[in-house]
Amino acid sequence: MKLNSNIKLVGLLSFLFFTLSFATCKYSTKDTAPIPPEVKTFRVNYLENKARYVNPQLTPQITEKLKQKIIGQTRLRQTNNDDAHYDISGYLSDYSVTTTGISGQNANTNRLNVTFHLIFKDNLDHTKDQETDVTSNYDFSAQLTLPQAESQLGDQIVKNITDAIFNKIFSNW
Repeated sequence: MKLNSNIKLVGLLSFLFFTLSFATCKYSTKDTAPIPPEVKTFRVNYLENKARYVNPQLTPQITEKLKQKIIGQTRLRQTNNDDAHYDISGYLSDYSVTTTGISGQNANTNRLNVTFHLIFKDNLDHTKDQETDVTSNYDFSAQLTLPQAESQLGDQIVKNITDAIFNKIFSNW
């Protein structure tokens, strides 16, 4: 009987040891981006649309999606104050369509070109400030009008541009 009690006690103590060991681990998916510990806040300014063709829904969607992505994938807190550690702004500089495929005498493929000009300021370390462009292209059937293509590609455009901006800021891609 005593041997059975000792086995149970060892088993219980082992279980408690491993449970407490793993309970103190601090794994978080919120810190996927390498951010210096002194950086605590960010601000995403309204992202403007300065392209010749204006899709009125695109920049508001990118602005909100970028805020959500930073909140969801970093430990940073959003602020609207001028003293934000990371200050993010920019504008859509190109939103244009070109023909990329011709069959016989007719266009069969068009390409939507989307370029965003990012302005990033690190108010704690201005050597990390940057201005750069991120570009994404989307092919679609020439049988579609631009509004039809936009309705099909809209979510993908917002996701790709948002991801590219995030990666430029937090991953140095």
